[in-house]
Amino acid sequence: MSTAASDHSAIPDVVTDVSGERLARAATIGRGAPVLAFDVGGTDIKSALFDADGTAIGLRRTPTPAGGEDAPERLIDRLVELADELRTQHPEIVPAAIGLVVPGIVDEQAGIGVFSSNLGWRDAPIRDLAAARFGLPVAFDHDVRTASWAEHVLGGARSYENSVVLIIGTGVAGAILIDGRPHTAGGYAGEIGHSPIGDWPCPCGARGCLEAIASAGAISRRYAEASGAHVGGAKEVIALAADGDEVAARVWNEALDALTMSIAQLTAVIAPEAVVIGGGLSRAGGALFDELRSRLRARLSFHRIPTLVPAELSGNAGILGSALRARELAGGGAA
Repeated sequence: MSTAASDHSAIPDVVTDVSGERLARAATIGRGAPVLAFDVGGTDIKSALFDADGTAIGLRRTPTPAGGEDAPERLIDRLVELADELRTQHPEIVPAAIGLVVPGIVDEQAGIGVFSSNLGWRDAPIRDLAAARFGLPVAFDHDVRTASWAEHVLGGARSYENSVVLIIGTGVAGAILIDGRPHTAGGYAGEIGHSPIGDWPCPCGARGCLEAIASAGAISRRYAEASGAHVGGAKEVIALAADGDEVAARVWNEALDALTMSIAQLTAVIAPEAVVIGGGLSRAGGALFDELRSRLRARLSFHRIPTLVPAELSGNAGILGSALRARELAGGGAA
């Protein structure tokens, strides 16, 4: 375990953002320089100040500006507005750096948002745009890769130097940590949801992508298409499968087989010590984890079978990772 992983501990908490929404978890990132952090998603932005104790202050969720022309500039405009609100409300906290994480293909070394279909940019110099507007150093990275870093430092992956983090929700996002560091490959590594393991179509244009059959969104969609019945989500499909619904059992079994195949391939190629699973599907508990463990043992032979563990930081891993990256840039955080 790295020094960074041993210096901090996550503290469960419940906070309420300014709109009254109860957020599932907050945490401290440890003492150090105050920072301002943003976690930009396709539908919403999480923002917070982190004080010298590393506690999230003013954590809130607000809508992400729509994609389209000038989307990067309009996003930065919105982030500046959010920052001004936070700093007006908490003038005693003076951030030394900004953390900014976004979805899509991200080249964190160059500071470029290479591509985001949801937010509508290509080769956008987001880090430079943000640094110019904020007048502070900006730590820029990919949202899921940064969330995986937070899981490594604070959460489920903290005991493992070599791990894979899978976030299984509407899609399947992933990140790879090797020797305690994220493996990025210019922003293209970790697209586990779009690793081909079959021959079905995927909305991305490729065929056989994992997320087209094994994401929570795909599970509920495929069940609805096959049965003609509306379901509230993958959790309901899993419950129906347990109650003997043959269509639900088939859809769930195919999702488990696809996840098993993907993890088996990762095991054979990079031999992670652990696979940390988060997102909505991780709440399936034993129906997911026990089945995957059993199927991995049946499929693999001499391989070191990874430990399967649930993610611990819930939906706040991205904002915590963003703050950790900003703290590093400010010279007062994990290495």
